[in-house]
Amino acid sequence: QVQLVESGGGSVQAGGSLRLSCAASEYTDSMCWFRQAPGKEREGVATIGIFGRTKYADFVKGRFTISKDNAKNSLYLQMNGLKPEDTAMYYCAADFRITLPTLSDNDFRYWGQGTQVTVSS
Repeated sequence: QVQLVESGGGSVQAGGSLRLSCAASEYTDSMCWFRQAPGKEREGVATIGIFGRTKYADFVKGRFTISKDNAKNSLYLQMNGLKPEDTAMYYCAADFRITLPTLSDNDFRYWGQGTQVTVSS
């Protein structure tokens, strides 16, 4: 059972930056950041898979950057240019043998508890 622990959330003003981290108990092939705002469905934000291939949701392209440190079994999300609509609980997810980058939550079996990001206008 892979365990995931997120950190780095907080409260910032619009235009600010945050860096989320996710520490995994072991190496996984593919990792992804999801988010869920109150009253909304969970949505994929950014994912990184085998060979470091990445995929971003359209609403974060050019603002967020996902990265992975395999030596530390860690995942990161650098978030710049934050907007109030980015306010949500952010979750880290992971799994093995995912051949193509995916933002679908159905593809990930392992999930962290989440870290809250709040962006004020």
